[in-house]
Amino acid sequence: MVIIAFILGILLGIGLACWDRYRFNRQLKRMISTLSETSELVTSLPLLSLIRRELTYLYQQRQELQKTIDDQKSIFDLAPVGYLLLDGDNQLLWCNQAARALLCIDRWQPGHIRLLLELVRSYELDQLIEQTRSSQIPQVKEWTFYPSQYATNSTIAEEQTTKLYKTSIALKASSFPLPKGEVGVFLENQQPLVELSRSRDRAFSDLTHELRTPLTSISLLAEALQKRLQNPERRWVDQMLKEIERLMRLVQDWLEISQLQEDPSQSLNYQTLDLKALIDSAWQSLTPLATQKQITLHYEGPQHLSLQGDGERLTQVFVNLFDNSIKHSIAQSSIRVDVTSPPSYSTQEFSPNLNQEIIIDIIDCGEGFLESDLPYVFDRLYRGEPSRARKSSDSDLSRHGSGLGLAIVKQIVQAHGGTIQAKNHPDTRGGWIEIKLFLEKPDRGMVLLDSPEIN
Repeated sequence: MVIIAFILGILLGIGLACWDRYRFNRQLKRMISTLSETSELVTSLPLLSLIRRELTYLYQQRQELQKTIDDQKSIFDLAPVGYLLLDGDNQLLWCNQAARALLCIDRWQPGHIRLLLELVRSYELDQLIEQTRSSQIPQVKEWTFYPSQYATNSTIAEEQTTKLYKTSIALKASSFPLPKGEVGVFLENQQPLVELSRSRDRAFSDLTHELRTPLTSISLLAEALQKRLQNPERRWVDQMLKEIERLMRLVQDWLEISQLQEDPSQSLNYQTLDLKALIDSAWQSLTPLATQKQITLHYEGPQHLSLQGDGERLTQVFVNLFDNSIKHSIAQSSIRVDVTSPPSYSTQEFSPNLNQEIIIDIIDCGEGFLESDLPYVFDRLYRGEPSRARKSSDSDLSRHGSGLGLAIVKQIVQAHGGTIQAKNHPDTRGGWIEIKLFLEKPDRGMVLLDSPEIN
């Protein structure tokens, strides 16, 4: 009986094994039959041959995909724009030759995986990658990149290395999210365009500087003629003097912008200022213009708030902004100035530091800006929506601006380490200028001036 039971157990085990193998082969054939290229061969070829055939096919596919990837990398290596590929841990998986040249990456080789922070020190690039990964939305950023000291080849001579440390490059990065937290970044070298724009501006500044002498001479001659002539000829000379004055203001404004942009720290005379007194002084200079339209100033904020800055330059900022708001506000309205001080501000116990800033909002009751004009409001000589542009009325030529007023405002604010932005206020629907300024004199590294406009 024991032998019979033993034999029956063996037969049962063999039967179950055969059944499992049959089920496995059947499932395997069903899976292989789903492939379009092997569906007709399932019944004509042994299973082992089919598996061997599929493995060979998958290996060939893998080889072709790898060749495609290698070809794409070769193309990217020849591309004039840089490309970086980073994983979810911010490790550099691959970059092309252009990216290595732009970011001075010389301690990475294809196939190596290194943290990006070990190879490139750029807060702006790190921030761009992190924003792209967290938001899963493509991002674009422009900044000036300063190579780190260790990002140089050891074989470079000392004088060449010193030169490289001082070299900065204007970059534009476009990033996009990839699966598994990876991020791809394209880098564009904007430095040639910046240099071209600077060269153009320098040539124009030289030209405007040379124009001052002949304009002064013409003005003196016109004034001499003015005393000798009678109407109607005298009115013509009066008109000519107004146009000469306008040209001289244009020359002066352009030279002022160039000076601020070239060396902002040397163009400012820092002193301790009272913000409310500064705003009141700027408004007082425009009282006749405001009285004509019965426009009043409404101030909200601390009555005494000290900050460090150039009093003359900041007064110029408020004069230009108030003048612009008055011109475009409706009659019998008001212009609001809202000053937001730091949360810890106290008139008795307050010690400003470099990280504390104030927000100054100037809001008018005019027609506001077109949305399409907002990014360009502070550009030099930009002319957008006609109602906020300069009107050419013969009776109001003396009030014509140079077209550089808001551009000068932006340069002065940025020279102080601050920022300025144009918006439309949701309540008044008028223009809304927001200025952010530090209470203390910022470090040189905190002064961020825009690159020259590339038009």
